[in-house]
Amino acid sequence: MALRLGPPLLHSFHGFVPKNSPIRFSKVYAQNSMLPSVESHKLIMEVKEKLKRDHPSLHVGKNGRDDDEMILWFLKDRKFSVDEAVKKLTIAIKWHEEFGVSELSEESVKSIAETGKAYVHDFLDVYDRPVLIVVASKHFPAMQDPVEDEKLCVFLIEKALSKLPDGKEQILGIFDLREFGSENADIKFLKFLFDVFYYYYPKRLGEVLFVDAPFVFQPLWQLVKPLLKSYASLMFAGIVIRDPID
Repeated sequence: MALRLGPPLLHSFHGFVPKNSPIRFSKVYAQNSMLPSVESHKLIMEVKEKLKRDHPSLHVGKNGRDDDEMILWFLKDRKFSVDEAVKKLTIAIKWHEEFGVSELSEESVKSIAETGKAYVHDFLDVYDRPVLIVVASKHFPAMQDPVEDEKLCVFLIEKALSKLPDGKEQILGIFDLREFGSENADIKFLKFLFDVFYYYYPKRLGEVLFVDAPFVFQPLWQLVKPLLKSYASLMFAGIVIRDPID
């Protein structure tokens, strides 16, 4: 089912905006290259053999060195270069284990999730993408545990990806910036978020919408833009960034 939210949010965050809507938003696009069907299985096997030979201590199973789906995605991310995919996979697989991604659950993030600062919407958007919504005005870095914030972030990414319909590969991110204030700004967490999507979930975030960015958001955005440009995978994905400030 497509995402349908009534006022004051868009009737559909992506699809159309009513002409009389008070909502202002900007988009960040990421375009994926088509996955060539030829040789893909052979390349997956090459990566698996190289990981097993050069990094035998890496865990196996989901998000491990023998996870065909994960290997295929990183091959795609690295333009089907086996060496580049292995290099990036090694980092990602180690991180998944050290961060304890497989141990995250609704119960483990319950207390921070109850703030309502972020959640995965029940419905898909009009392009059948899972929707991850961040309510920036409910994020208070001076009062909330940054470790718990990071766990919630990763848990919700995993949850969104688990809702991907067959044939779909990316999720939609929506940053609701209404009532955003300086007390909600958190460069450190944004850096963590960029690291997550650069190293561990490359090109999974297909599009980002900034909803109703206030003037006070502008200084933070000016700091964020150069940081975004330093992430090679974002540039490789063909991201186009437009100011959320009119």
